[in-house]
Amino acid sequence: MVSKDQAIGGAILVVCVVVALVYALLAIFPAQLYGLLGTVTNNTGNNIRIGMVLVLVSVAFIAILGIGAWIGLTMATTPPPKPIEEITAETDEKKEEEKKEESK
Repeated sequence: MVSKDQAIGGAILVVCVVVALVYALLAIFPAQLYGLLGTVTNNTGNNIRIGMVLVLVSVAFIAILGIGAWIGLTMATTPPPKPIEEITAETDEKKEEEKKEESK
């Protein structure tokens, strides 16, 4: 059974990976996207400048999504903590055992 935190972590991981893949595909094939929007230009200088900015922004954006995916993976694979009741019961048992040993 997956805990709530693990389910949220798995969802974060999946969303970050999907968004990163879609963004990378749109960055690799911008002509198709620009053609759909009707904004294709013939100005090479502006296209180079836009490409340079796109590369820098893409690296930063994918790095942020990578960090989000790593956090999601960590949350998804970390086991849930013990409930407080179990921890207090264990400490109470240890205290009782210590008292019994001291009274001997």
